[in-house]
Amino acid sequence: MINRVTNQGLMMASHRNLQQSLGALAAKQNTAGTLVRIAKPSDDPAGTADSIRVRAEQATVSQYARNMDDGAAWLTTVDTALGATGDILRRVRDLTVQGANDGAMSPLQKEAIATELESLRAELMTTANTQYLGRTVFAGNSDAGVAFTDSDAVPPALPYTSTSTGSIVERRIGTDTTIRVDADGVAAFGEGDTSVFKLVDNIIDDLRSGVNVGSRLTEIDSRVSSILGQRSASGARQAQLIKAQEANVSESVSLEAQRSGIEDVDLGQAILDLKAQELNYQAALSVTSRSLQSSLMDFLR
Repeated sequence: MINRVTNQGLMMASHRNLQQSLGALAAKQNTAGTLVRIAKPSDDPAGTADSIRVRAEQATVSQYARNMDDGAAWLTTVDTALGATGDILRRVRDLTVQGANDGAMSPLQKEAIATELESLRAELMTTANTQYLGRTVFAGNSDAGVAFTDSDAVPPALPYTSTSTGSIVERRIGTDTTIRVDADGVAAFGEGDTSVFKLVDNIIDDLRSGVNVGSRLTEIDSRVSSILGQRSASGARQAQLIKAQEANVSESVSLEAQRSGIEDVDLGQAILDLKAQELNYQAALSVTSRSLQSSLMDFLR
C-alpha cells in the first residue's frame, strides 16, 4: 500500500522538525548562558536526587561553620577576660607583698594600698561579669544578666554569689561533636566566702586593722592557679575548635566540587555543543528549503 504524500503534510512535517531543532538550539543556548546542566528535575532525575543530597550536606556544614565562628568568639572573650583577671591578681599580689612589710609601711601608705585594692576588686567584678552579645560568659545558661552579685545588690544573699545554674554553653560543631564555649565562673573566681572578691576584701580589712597580710599570699597564689587552669582549659578548646574549622573548610570545598560536578557544565563543552546544534539547525533549514520545491499551483498563476 502506497501512502499519499501531500505538500501540506510535507510542510507540516518540515515545520515540526524545524521547531524541534530550534528548541534544542534554545536549550543549548540556555545551558551555555547559565552553565547549569539541570534546569529542572526532569532534565536528570538521578542527578537531581544527588544534588538535593549534596545541598543538604552543604547546608549542614554551613551551619556548623556558623556555630564554630560563634564559639570562637565566645572562647576569645573568655580568654581575654581570664587574661585580664590574671593581670589584676598579679597586681593584687604585688600590693599585698608591699602591705606585708609592716616595718617600712606607715598606716597612711597601707590605706593607699587598701584604696587601690578596692579599685582592683571592682575591676575583678567587672571582668567576672564579662558579656558576649548580651550573654555572661561565666554564668552558664543563666539569664540573670551577671555572673556574680554581692549582698548589696541582692540582699540577703551571701556576698559575691554566683548566678550560674551549673549548666554550660555548648556549640555543635559536628554530627556527634559539641564543644563548650563558656567557662566555669565558680571554678575561676570562687563563690561566697571563698571567692577572690572576698579574699581582696579580707586583705583590705587586714591592712586597715593592722593585721599582717603576708598570710594571704598563699590564698592569692591558689586563686591565680585556678585562673590559669581555666585559661588552659579554654585554650585547649580553642585549639580543638581551630582544627574543626580547618576540617569544616576542607569538607565544604569537597561538597562544592561534588555539587558542581552534578549541576554545572564545562564552559568549553557547552560552547562546542552549542556550535554543533547551530550547525544542525542550519542543515535542517537547508534541507527543508530544498525539499519544499515549487508546487503545481506556482505554475498555474
